[in-house]
Amino acid sequence: MGKYIYGVINGSHTIEMEKPSASSKVRGDKGKGAMVYTIAHQDISAVVSNSPIVDYTCLSKDIVARRLIEHQMVNEGIMQLGYTILPASLGSFAVNENEVRDILNKGYNLIKETIEKITDKIEIDVCATWSDFAAVLKGIGDEEEIREVKEKLLACEKITITDQMKIGNMVKEALNRKREREAEEIHKALGAISQAKSIHELMDEKKIINTAFLIDTAKQKEFDARVEELDAAFNEGLNFRCIGPLPSYSFYTLKIQKIQFERIDWARKMLDLGDVAAKDEIKNAYQRLAASTHPDTNQIDMKKEFNDVNRAYKMLVDYVKACEQTDEKGEKQVYSFREKEVKKNAILVMVCN
Repeated sequence: MGKYIYGVINGSHTIEMEKPSASSKVRGDKGKGAMVYTIAHQDISAVVSNSPIVDYTCLSKDIVARRLIEHQMVNEGIMQLGYTILPASLGSFAVNENEVRDILNKGYNLIKETIEKITDKIEIDVCATWSDFAAVLKGIGDEEEIREVKEKLLACEKITITDQMKIGNMVKEALNRKREREAEEIHKALGAISQAKSIHELMDEKKIINTAFLIDTAKQKEFDARVEELDAAFNEGLNFRCIGPLPSYSFYTLKIQKIQFERIDWARKMLDLGDVAAKDEIKNAYQRLAASTHPDTNQIDMKKEFNDVNRAYKMLVDYVKACEQTDEKGEKQVYSFREKEVKKNAILVMVCN
């Protein structure tokens, strides 16, 4: 039984709470009885629960979706207790409590620095869609330029597929321009009272924005009022949906990467390195092999070799970062690729944003 890591909070606090379940969010049921608790190292604590170690990339989309809801519910529950939490990425595991403490130890300075950035801040996700998409399309179709083209085509005896595509492209371009104008207005209004924003992909042509805003906790009411002002300014032509307060998922997420000796050994051999190497040696080996295998400089197809060289270099760069996290004095000049040393530096703690 491993330890599933939800995130990290500041302070060596002892917290125990019942783990919520995705089904309880849907049906209103109580949790299953499993416990969420903290494991402390110095003055930071990981929020964890006991769980079998599972590779999330092998799970079905439905199961991953349920696990994501549970992950978020735990982090939001910790927030409701009054703590600022640095969320871990979905599917973060440690083998046991000692490994949890090892993770906290290796990432200590980075975690402390990041928690300081997000203390007294919350994320609010804002989605805006057109209330009546059909009416929007009709309005665009009635614009002078598009209307004139349509009238000319209707006067023709035969309308070709090319003609239809031309009208379609004109409508699409006009729709995109309208979306960009309205998105800019919304981002400007909400960005004025935000610390940062993260623009997410639009999964539907009816959507105008799907954006996360990082704001001071004290400004939540002001932010909500600004959304209401925007709603009124657009004459309820838009539907606004706000989700939050949330942890800083879109801005700062703790990522724990397990480094395997077999992969590092493969990467070392791919770059033709010995058992130890300095940073410059690793970089020079990569540049030499990348130049000799680059598709633009070879008459034969060396795309696979080029991709392998790049993948190997990235693995070794990550391994060097992991080594540096265990080097408290910052004195490392060469890095060992021997199995004993790789296993000693087998965890890389990063913050992604």
